[in-house]
Amino acid sequence: MEVSKQAVDVINDYISQFPPDVQEKLHEIRKVIKEAAPTATEKISYQMPTFYLYGNLVHFAAHSHHIGFYPAPSGIANFTDQLNGYKRSKGAVQFPFDQPLPIKTISKIVQFRVEENTQNALEKQKKRK
Repeated sequence: MEVSKQAVDVINDYISQFPPDVQEKLHEIRKVIKEAAPTATEKISYQMPTFYLYGNLVHFAAHSHHIGFYPAPSGIANFTDQLNGYKRSKGAVQFPFDQPLPIKTISKIVQFRVEENTQNALEKQKKRK
């Protein structure tokens, strides 16, 4: 899937509104997601940068003291052991600005979500036949 120029521009606009140190973190998480889900497309959904593959894959957003990462409840539930020490809820986790991003964990969660969305899409396709 090819990323539309408009989606990239809009996400770049979203990122550019933050201070340079926050922009750096946003670019970093975006890069990790792109590498883990190279066929996903980018868009803005719920006013957040979103990666889409057979449905919303993950969202991320900057807040006052953290980057919010939203991989759906399954993305949190299947990685709770690796997210210890981070504030989280059913479908979100907070990565504080003053800590390095957990790159490997983010990548694993995104890969899990790619597999999950792909499987769900295949199951829906089988039911239609």
